Amino acid sequence: MELLRPEATLLSLGDRVLSFDREGRLYHYFRQGMTYKRALDGSLHLRHREGVRRRRRLAPEEALGVYREALALAEAHLRDAVRRREVLRWTPEALLDPGPYQRAYAWPISILPPDAYLAVVLQATTGCTWNRCTFCSFYQDRPFQVREPEAFRDHIARVKALLGEGLSLRRGVFLADGNALALGEPLLPLLEAAGRAFLGEPILGFLDLFTGLKKEASWWERLRALGLRRVYLGLETGHAPLLALLRKPGHPREALALVGALKRAGLGVGVILMVGAGGKPFAEAHFRESLALLAELPLDREDIVYLSPFQENPGTPYAALGLEPLPDVEGELRAWAEAVRRLGLRASRYDIREFLY
Repeated sequence: MELLRPEATLLSLGDRVLSFDREGRLYHYFRQGMTYKRALDGSLHLRHREGVRRRRRLAPEEALGVYREALALAEAHLRDAVRRREVLRWTPEALLDPGPYQRAYAWPISILPPDAYLAVVLQATTGCTWNRCTFCSFYQDRPFQVREPEAFRDHIARVKALLGEGLSLRRGVFLADGNALALGEPLLPLLEAAGRAFLGEPILGFLDLFTGLKKEASWWERLRALGLRRVYLGLETGHAPLLALLRKPGHPREALALVGALKRAGLGVGVILMVGAGGKPFAEAHFRESLALLAELPLDREDIVYLSPFQENPGTPYAALGLEPLPDVEGELRAWAEAVRRLGLRASRYDIREFLY
């Protein structure tokens, strides 16, 4: 059975379901309990369960085999002439080719919040203004740089060319990289350019606590007038000693003033907390003080508390601390989610291992 949506073509064949964007590119293939997801750089990623959830990136030859299989199924079963042409103009080699992606993006897209996975990502900056957190390895491969307005407009054109008709699948615009909203006046022409290029789409972005506090309340009103709608705040913990251990400047309680200013400007807020950070030595205080802080933050039902299962990356300063990890992070996540919901707030899982762009 084929399902022709304005933004996608779906083909359901019993225990197999294939999804193609309107540019004709495969982006999702479910086959007998195995889920294949194609990223915009052409890479193919497998998700499945063997007791626990398994994830891996397929080698190029293996990915080509899956692409051949998917296109053969489309050729055999897709009947609509327009959608058939869209899909069958692609070859397995073209689906695998990273060249179009590399022409649009100077660096890989490292991470997005879960509700922004389908956003159009625009790299207003590359890297992170701080880039010294003990646990983070997202931006170690690149310097922090701000795009000049002309270069940013060229970047937007290249991103639009990459996505093509696949833009219809996208929702919102995310200003990357790690901390683009930390910019001052140089941010304004970039926001204006993004708003003109994607009229009516909400603009989203990450913000750090210590930079956000330096902005006047009126600053956030200006950004909202230019299309900003949601700000993601990497709070990580409400326990000050743990925040210091993670090498994030400031004090957790400073989030009260910043979140208040964001809400008064009419912005949505996503507060990110890392469940399991600090391991067993910090578990009790991390939980207790994070929940106490959440109870004071002026959040409402439009906001989201993201609970991210902590991932220790080998080679980071955090890993060198040798802190004993929690024995049951999944159980801890459930406890946190229940506690957040008892506060009347929305809780959402934020697993960095699931992200693909």
